Amino acid sequence: MGGCFSKPKPVELKIEVVLPEKERGKEELSGGKGSPRAYQGNGTARHFHAEERLPAPHPYPGAQDCVEAAVCHVKDLENGQMREVELGWGKVLLVKDNGEFHALGHKCPHYGAPLVKGVLSRGRVRCPWHGACFNVSTGDLEDFPGLDSLHKFQVKIEKEKVYVRASKQALQLQRRTKVMAKCISPCAGHSSSTNVLIVGAGAAGLVCAETLRQEGFSDRIVLCTLDRHLPYDRPKLSKCLDAQPEQLALRPKEFFRAYGIEVLTEAQVVTVDVRNKKVVFKDGFKLEYSKLLLAPGSSPKTLSCKGKEVENVFTIRTPEDANRVVRLARGRNAVVVGAGFLGMEVAAYLTEKAHSVSVVELEETPFRRFLGERVGRALMKMFENNRVKFYMQTEVSELRAQEGKLKEVVLKSSKVVRADVCVVGIGAVPATGFLRQSSISLDSRGFIPVNKMMLTNVPGVFAAGDAVTFPLAWRNNRKVNIPHWQMAHAQGRVAAQNMLAQEAEISTVPYLWTAMFGKSLRYAAPPVWPTGYGEGFDDVIIQGDLEELKFVAFYTKGDEVIAVASMNYDPIVSKVAEVLASGRTIRKREVETGDMSWLTGKGS
Repeated sequence: MGGCFSKPKPVELKIEVVLPEKERGKEELSGGKGSPRAYQGNGTARHFHAEERLPAPHPYPGAQDCVEAAVCHVKDLENGQMREVELGWGKVLLVKDNGEFHALGHKCPHYGAPLVKGVLSRGRVRCPWHGACFNVSTGDLEDFPGLDSLHKFQVKIEKEKVYVRASKQALQLQRRTKVMAKCISPCAGHSSSTNVLIVGAGAAGLVCAETLRQEGFSDRIVLCTLDRHLPYDRPKLSKCLDAQPEQLALRPKEFFRAYGIEVLTEAQVVTVDVRNKKVVFKDGFKLEYSKLLLAPGSSPKTLSCKGKEVENVFTIRTPEDANRVVRLARGRNAVVVGAGFLGMEVAAYLTEKAHSVSVVELEETPFRRFLGERVGRALMKMFENNRVKFYMQTEVSELRAQEGKLKEVVLKSSKVVRADVCVVGIGAVPATGFLRQSSISLDSRGFIPVNKMMLTNVPGVFAAGDAVTFPLAWRNNRKVNIPHWQMAHAQGRVAAQNMLAQEAEISTVPYLWTAMFGKSLRYAAPPVWPTGYGEGFDDVIIQGDLEELKFVAFYTKGDEVIAVASMNYDPIVSKVAEVLASGRTIRKREVETGDMSWLTGKGS
């Protein structure tokens, strides 16, 4: 029976069932009988029904909800300029592009960055903080991170004045969720209907599901995840260890109900049978599919030293992990193993909570292979000024316990560090072990190779996120693995588009960021697992002041700029990302002089 749940007997299965409100009433009345979509969960029949497509919301529901005003003279803005203007109930981003005025929401829906400080290029505005791009004509999100688009407001020109008309509600919300289809597939009699199963509910999985609905897909979508929570912002875990699951949620439970996206939590896939288009869960539960997205993410590496089984040693994978670390570290001694992004973010967060924070790292400086020696040392000094103690060029040889709980970390350098809690951040491996017996190809490191359309070697099976290698267009289509939050978004969308036969290709400039001690580091271009930067840089050109942590660093290989990082230098990384996205090569000589006019197209 196509697309149905099939289960021979009731078993213990923890499921987060999300249904439209009126469907829950139907479910209670039906008892799950007579439907090919019924399945058993904890011995209780569940069942999903049809839903109609959501009507498109009118941008101006009523005159009383609108505000209109003249915001400037037509000559106040040149082509390619942006300005924030007041409109009574809020601010609007006014853009003049190719002689036309556009009015949009003024804050990036991702983290609230002021878009007026971003980059206007090629008919879109790029966020100055994290690189998300929005079409100035529609307000639609065109590149990630983030899930929502901008509101687009009406503009008219009268007597050389620019007037903007906007909904008061839209001015206050500052974000717009695209119109989406809902599941309208009948419950019975359509065994050949197309259903999408998504394994993994991170950014790639969620964006895939949302893109399908945005593109009008009205059949069944099921997301399954090992987590006990609905999709959440995992990168925030190491930056804010106190955050609760509801604070991290990417969408509220009501969102999944409204759009008929089913979510199975604490559901572990153990087998994928591509011949019969079926997955099997750990407890024997089976689910058929027509299209499959594999987005399982990665699993953190753990220590293999003596005493590795002692209590209070953690990898940060879930909100519960992060919350426990904070509770145990408060007023006590914390050790972080690994000076990569996760480790350094955790160390920074714990400095105000713990009695002491120590970092153990095999390299000479933090981020060395990623950001280079000079930038790494500048960041290390910032941490030392905030009471973080570093033990470099060594690793853990033993974890010592007292009454089963961690008390000391012994290093190969023979130093002994007091520790009540330890966080391990030494990298990750793709969580693809469940695919080894399938006919889906894996490379020697366990990654899933895909093409530009995110398609695996098996028709109808796509993959996205941290567990894939894919051809990066602007690096000569070299197969790379880029475990970025932003990249997972982009890959999830491309996979969804190609499930719908739209022939989309992955094409985005990798963009990442971190925040430590109130300072934000931006980076554009791909650090590729496991060697740091993909092809390696042979020189770093730094403009600004490293000591003051106000700088931009250009990473070059030969005559070409291959990456850029900055701190307190916005929006330089977004500008460089936009240049790279346009297909232009940046030459080393252009950044050596310190003249940045090439970023605006006015230089050589």
